[in-house]
Amino acid sequence: MGDMTNSDFYTKNQRNEANHAGDFGCTLEELRSLMELRGTEAVVKIKETYGDTEGLCRRLKTSPIEGLPGTAADLDKRKLIFGKNFIPPKKPKTFLQLVWEALQDVTLIILEIAAIISLGLSFYQPPGEGNEGCATAAAGTEDEGEAEAGWIEGAAILLSVICVVVVTAFNDWSKEKQFRGLQSRIEQEQKFTVVRGGQVIQIPVAEIVVGDIAQVKYGDLLPADGIFIQGNDLKIDESSLTGESDQVRKSVDKDPMLLSGTHVMEGSGRMVVTAVGVNSQTGIIFTLLGAGGEEEEKKDKKGKMQDGNMENSQNKAKQQDGAAAMEMQPLKSAEGGDGDDKDKKKANMHKKEKSVLQGKLTKLAVQIGKAGLVMSAITVIILVLYFAIETFVINKKQWLPECTPVYVQYFVKFFIIGVTVLVVAVPEGLPLAVTISLAYSVKKMMKDNNLVRHLDACETMGNATAICSDKTGTLTTNRMTVVQAYVGDVHHKEIPDPEAIPAKTLELLVNAIAVNSAYTTKILPPEREGGLPRQVGNKTECGLLGFVLNLKQDYQPVRNLIPEEKLYKVYTFNSVRKSMSTVIKMSDGSFRMYSKGASEIVLKKCSRILNAAGEPRIFRPRDRDEMVKKVIEPMACDGLRTICIAYRDFSSSPEPDWDNENDILTDLTCICVVGIEDPVRPEVPEAIRKCQRAGITVRMVTGDNINTARAIAIKCGIIHPGEDFLCLEGKEFNRRIRNEKGEIEQERIDKIWPKLRVLARSSPTDKHTLVKGIIDSTQVEQRQVVAVTGDGTNDGPALKKADVGFAMGIAGTDVAKEASDIILTDDNFSSIVKAVMWGRNVYDSISKFLQFQLTVNVVAVIVAFTGACITQDSPLKAVQMLWVNLIMDTFASLALATEPPTESLLLRKPYGRNKPLISRTMMKNILGHAVYQLTLIFTLLFIGEQMFQIDSGRNAPLHSPPSEHYTIIFNTFVMMQLFNEINARKIHGERNVFDGIFRNPIFCTIVLGTFAIQIVIVQFGGKPFSCSPLELDQWMWCIFIGLGELVWGQVIATIPTSRLKFLKEAGRLTEKEEVPEEELNEDVEEIDHAERELRRGQILWFRGLNRIQTQIEVVNTFKSGTSFQGALRRQSSVTSQTQDVTNISSPSHVSLSNALSSPTSTSAAAAGHPRREGIP
Repeated sequence: MGDMTNSDFYTKNQRNEANHAGDFGCTLEELRSLMELRGTEAVVKIKETYGDTEGLCRRLKTSPIEGLPGTAADLDKRKLIFGKNFIPPKKPKTFLQLVWEALQDVTLIILEIAAIISLGLSFYQPPGEGNEGCATAAAGTEDEGEAEAGWIEGAAILLSVICVVVVTAFNDWSKEKQFRGLQSRIEQEQKFTVVRGGQVIQIPVAEIVVGDIAQVKYGDLLPADGIFIQGNDLKIDESSLTGESDQVRKSVDKDPMLLSGTHVMEGSGRMVVTAVGVNSQTGIIFTLLGAGGEEEEKKDKKGKMQDGNMENSQNKAKQQDGAAAMEMQPLKSAEGGDGDDKDKKKANMHKKEKSVLQGKLTKLAVQIGKAGLVMSAITVIILVLYFAIETFVINKKQWLPECTPVYVQYFVKFFIIGVTVLVVAVPEGLPLAVTISLAYSVKKMMKDNNLVRHLDACETMGNATAICSDKTGTLTTNRMTVVQAYVGDVHHKEIPDPEAIPAKTLELLVNAIAVNSAYTTKILPPEREGGLPRQVGNKTECGLLGFVLNLKQDYQPVRNLIPEEKLYKVYTFNSVRKSMSTVIKMSDGSFRMYSKGASEIVLKKCSRILNAAGEPRIFRPRDRDEMVKKVIEPMACDGLRTICIAYRDFSSSPEPDWDNENDILTDLTCICVVGIEDPVRPEVPEAIRKCQRAGITVRMVTGDNINTARAIAIKCGIIHPGEDFLCLEGKEFNRRIRNEKGEIEQERIDKIWPKLRVLARSSPTDKHTLVKGIIDSTQVEQRQVVAVTGDGTNDGPALKKADVGFAMGIAGTDVAKEASDIILTDDNFSSIVKAVMWGRNVYDSISKFLQFQLTVNVVAVIVAFTGACITQDSPLKAVQMLWVNLIMDTFASLALATEPPTESLLLRKPYGRNKPLISRTMMKNILGHAVYQLTLIFTLLFIGEQMFQIDSGRNAPLHSPPSEHYTIIFNTFVMMQLFNEINARKIHGERNVFDGIFRNPIFCTIVLGTFAIQIVIVQFGGKPFSCSPLELDQWMWCIFIGLGELVWGQVIATIPTSRLKFLKEAGRLTEKEEVPEEELNEDVEEIDHAERELRRGQILWFRGLNRIQTQIEVVNTFKSGTSFQGALRRQSSVTSQTQDVTNISSPSHVSLSNALSSPTSTSAAAAGHPRREGIP
């Protein structure tokens, strides 16, 4: 690691150490250099320096059994000397930075330039009086006062640009603030178990100090560096630090180093904390990143905010700074490159496809933008030609040098009109609406117990078509209680009387349950009088401990007699063993092993069983079959989990070979079989019914046996007797989906998944296979969108693979939370239904906004365009357009994106991925309202002056004062938009547009607020807004025409959509354009549609070549009659190459990483491009 970093890091600790080094027997520096060693080197170093781990604990003034005393003074001193367990986050963007980013918008830049030119020209007075005869229109009306006011228009445009920019920046800023709040909330919720003053307590991760004795167990994400002091079977996944995917076995004598940010995959134990915060391995990487963090800021803005987790940053460090990272891992430096490569893959795996909505919106925005560009260009060209022909051809004027400024002023005016058309045409409010809607939903979803970690998960959830749910804890209450038992040859249907059980059997039973379970599992007295006892730790074990208490026995004395340190060997529970065993040494030197696990698995290993007298008798396979039929199946059919408890004695000589599990775990003696009930949560059946009504299939994936699973599935309403459905066990499922070679075949999965409702006795890989199979299926015309719930470490892959992963907030392990998109803070299935409701609401909000926005766009563009062509001047001036744009884009997106969801959202089927954003009904509404608005505006434009008996505003000269005529047009236009905003609240053709309007105070405020500002603009806006004050009766007419929108809305609703065949839908994601699965492009970054449009040129070459190759291959395939698969595979690689243009936000390097590049170059590319998630 070198001394270079040490000197950087320690400047601030140097002072402290001088004073305090005497207090503790080791310095921060010593501990840091110790944590950089691995494996045997570390063991040697500990022996040399401290004697053993106990010696280290003594120097750190802590006890391996009692832990720290936990006094405030001691903890503060430790924090002062060794640092706090807190990694300072990266500084958020300042408001000014966000303003600068908002200014980068192309249309705004064009407007600014135009406004500045206009300003400059208005101050320029041409010399001499020769400009009198320059242009026809300029003559006459222009008096001195008006010429002075020429600068106002430019200034007003600049002002409105500033307005738009500040609003955008403020939105970004508040969004970022929300994310930080969310992130800190996720961090605060993470607690860790430590021993202080002999008590096992849970403290927030930030409170951990050096010298703490922490208890680590299966599923933990280690919060600090430490040294393993005691435990069993501990296996750690260090891939987040080293990129090695194999699990590392930890032991006191071989490899005791536990590093922060790594995951515990198996086993349990204790560690003494030796480094926290910036001094831990993760902290060191973070600090390295901080150095190179500035230029990375842009790239990972989103990924970082949404996912400020350690793993992300470690991957970044790995790739950004390959060399530094390799220096830090003396362990595998030879294979460093290989590690990098794996890491790159790991980084990409997490990236989900672009969310459906973003894909559709980007595409739509690009289409609209193009149309707007064309319209504005035509407008400018027509205006310039018209002016030129009229001035120079018809009136035969000469272009005189002194006239140049006047002409230029005209051309600038035309240019500004063109830009304004463009500004109105481009719906820059779209991204804003999405952001507001999502941020609002996320905030509200917190109240519904959904903690959203990735924004787009919220919207994807609205499209979900399938939910694969765990059983335990999600569908059930996760309060396990033993309700039946088979002991001493008797099947007790309720908890037996202690007298009914032979004394020997009872003693064995109590010992087996007390010793052979995690000592962290306890049953505590209830918090309130009359409440249920609190279950802490593993719930199944809690159920068994509760059984001991119900038998009027106590487990604590047994544990006090045999403390955890005295356990001789522990085989911890994992998903392969499906059982847990503990060996203890008896007083006479012999060994006894207690075992418990899934009954069908443990019974197969039993050769004896205790009879009614408490004596072992022979237990043959046929006895076992009978027992399965008479005891286990009936229990399972009542929805109980069956657990078998057994034991075995070993002689002391020769000592058995404990590592040979197969010889150890046989020849057991069965003590009893218990049936544990986990009651279904009362609100689950209703929630599942809602899901089914909303077109979402719920599937249950559980490790329980098939009868239990089926019984619970019926109770929940996942399956209804008499329906056509499948309930499979993991083994059978695997047999059906694999071919002779044992490979999984998609078409085999396709035969199963549509009917599969329950997958029992499933392993985590089965869950992953099922999720992947459903997502990749092409059997249905819509690609399935799958949500998965999980709580265990082993659910990580399935949670990552799913479109939306839900982790359990209470029972979930850190690993599961890390892999998930949404955390259910109450572990309750009915919260998932809320998430679906919010997701659909987001989609609908965006559609409402679109419907409103596009109506305004169509009308404004046509008015500006035709007005300009016929009257050489747009009826709506640039500043007015910008105001309309502001109310349309910013305010309307706020108003329509914050509609609260209603239950009725759950009455329709999901929209699916290729349903267009703008349905036919919406298209009907957009065109219908556009017709109404255009008719009235053109009526006002051409005969308005006769209707109101006022001067005509048409053909006004360059700097003429604002006319009442055009003010009425502007005012009417805004009134129509305001009332149409109310119409836009419904998109499925509902009649009552006011339904639930008062449930949304934001909407009411915005509509009234806009109305108030409009009055001010018209009455007092004057020259900058080109408005002249209106009389009351004129106002009444404007409002009356606006109200007509509501009536007209009812008329439109009456026309059946089915009649209007000519209506096209827009904003659809076709299959071809759907962003391909991450499998196809593991080593390539994704490009969104807008960028893809810009990169066509680079890609066309690839595409042309590939098409020809593919076609030749297809032809050859048909000639030779071989399988069609090869050609298809080729096709998939084509799709992946479409995306080979890696985009990086800094323009200095756009790298074309060819998919065919060798692995070495890929890893080199990986080192250059840190992992980026969700680049906008």
